[in-house]
Amino acid sequence: MAADDDIGSSSEEVYVYFKNRPEWKDVSPVPQDDGPHAVVRIAYSERFQDVYDYFRAILKSNEISERAFELTTEAADLNPANYTLWHYRRELLKGLNKDLLKELDFISTIIEEHPKNYQVWHHRKVMVEWSENPSLEKEFTSQILKIDSKNYHAWSHRQWVIQTYKLWDGELDYVTALLQEDLRNNSAWNQRFFIVSNHTEFDDATVNHEVSYTKDIILKAPNNESSWSYLKGIISTKGKLHNYPGLEEFCTSMYDRQVRSPYLLAFMIDMCEDALDSGDKDGKTLAKATELCTLLSETIDPIRKKYWNYFKRRLMTRYGAKQS
Repeated sequence: MAADDDIGSSSEEVYVYFKNRPEWKDVSPVPQDDGPHAVVRIAYSERFQDVYDYFRAILKSNEISERAFELTTEAADLNPANYTLWHYRRELLKGLNKDLLKELDFISTIIEEHPKNYQVWHHRKVMVEWSENPSLEKEFTSQILKIDSKNYHAWSHRQWVIQTYKLWDGELDYVTALLQEDLRNNSAWNQRFFIVSNHTEFDDATVNHEVSYTKDIILKAPNNESSWSYLKGIISTKGKLHNYPGLEEFCTSMYDRQVRSPYLLAFMIDMCEDALDSGDKDGKTLAKATELCTLLSETIDPIRKKYWNYFKRRLMTRYGAKQS
């Protein structure tokens, strides 16, 4: 019996290594094989070596037992990123006919401690599929997103659950609430487009509502790139930017009020290019676009000076001959 250095000092419980547990005496541990000339060996703790030596042993023998299942619980606590561990645990869950709701509780705890781990989210996904019970997922992911509103894994899992099990109800309201808290939450903008693009037909009423909503947000924070990207994406589903009702007036009004957001100017350039693509032969459109490129490269967005100069040359090359 030996105490483990990895156990917190506040714990009065003495850890017993697997090599000292009577019920594991029939198993020969399998040490990690780093080859004969390992350059830099990882300094695993004694407990880690003990657990994973026995894990490799039961993996090798393909043991399906309660003790193997308990071992995977300890192994997951030490290294939740081990893909083989989770695969084997799923074999044990099936072989032992384990309660999948309890497993969801277990993986919830692991995810709360390791919220940006691919393997634990995949395991949760499989548990939802096996149990055919997605009822906990929206609430669970919302709790994770309260900690980190841009957690890629939580958003991906949420999108999968919503789309797979048709859980669209209330999702737009949820995203609206997130944007009220932080209108610069680019993940929430992405989720909003996911909802609208997958759960509507982009009918005129929906698009007009989303355009109006986004314009109101832009007026509050014109330097927020996400809302400009969303506006462009929504309008592009109905056609070109340059002829969407009221859009040119909206941008011009902001520009006339001395708003010099690089995203406003870039959006105006996109509108000009759309018009030129549609056959606009008015030289003023090309002149306006190139002037905006110059303003961006020299004053508003000089860190991307080379890009804006390139874009200006591109416009001149592509449309200049058509203006003469």
